[in-house]
Amino acid sequence: MAPVEGLHTARSRGRNTRQLVHEVLRSRIVSLELAPGAAVSENDLAAELGVSRTPVRESLILLADEGLVDIYPQMGTFVSRIRERDVASAQFVREALECAALRDAVGKATERDIADLRALLAAQEEADRRTDREGFFQLDEQFHARLMAVSGHGSAWRVVSEAKAQLDRARRLSHALTQQMTLLVGQHRAVVDLLEAGDLDRADEALRSHLRLVFSDVEKIRARHPELFGDEDAPVRPRRDTARRGGSREEA
Repeated sequence: MAPVEGLHTARSRGRNTRQLVHEVLRSRIVSLELAPGAAVSENDLAAELGVSRTPVRESLILLADEGLVDIYPQMGTFVSRIRERDVASAQFVREALECAALRDAVGKATERDIADLRALLAAQEEADRRTDREGFFQLDEQFHARLMAVSGHGSAWRVVSEAKAQLDRARRLSHALTQQMTLLVGQHRAVVDLLEAGDLDRADEALRSHLRLVFSDVEKIRARHPELFGDEDAPVRPRRDTARRGGSREEA
């Protein structure tokens, strides 16, 4: 396999190889390029990324600590299935920080802030018309990051982003639901309207309702795709038949 474009360039600029490999693998898991339950081969990844097995192994250990992969001795490494308790924990962090930021933003939003948010709404509508789910997801991220920036707490978005990996997998799946993107745009618009009006309590209520939509979505997704979800109280049983690019049990 050819190395990932840009990986060697970044390494030549002094960036840590393990960090770069971790970023690549984490992105693939969160974006669902590596599906829940899929087998992960250290050898295959090392060959594809053009690195030794050591940074791949170290990256997988970090991902295991984040709950994104499950490592089974003598069996292999597998992308973790989505666990509802992990989604709930990520949602708790996200709601606490975003709603606190929004309350600080009410009364501070400038005309430029509102214009930027409405421009993102227009771009989201266009992505919805094109059924561009990945594009919509990225615009959704930009919208929430910009909303936090209005409060003066824009740097806190990094904390939110790092905490919500499990949540983002569920969110990406939810965008495939009928009319889901249209609904999200409407909820975003309601938050911006209330922010512009300076209505703190209703803006807070609208944002909380929007962020909690993922819980009902998870129930729908689990009913359609139970194989993507793990049991809350037991280890995830590996799926050896879903390996990406032919991955299988890790070689000794």
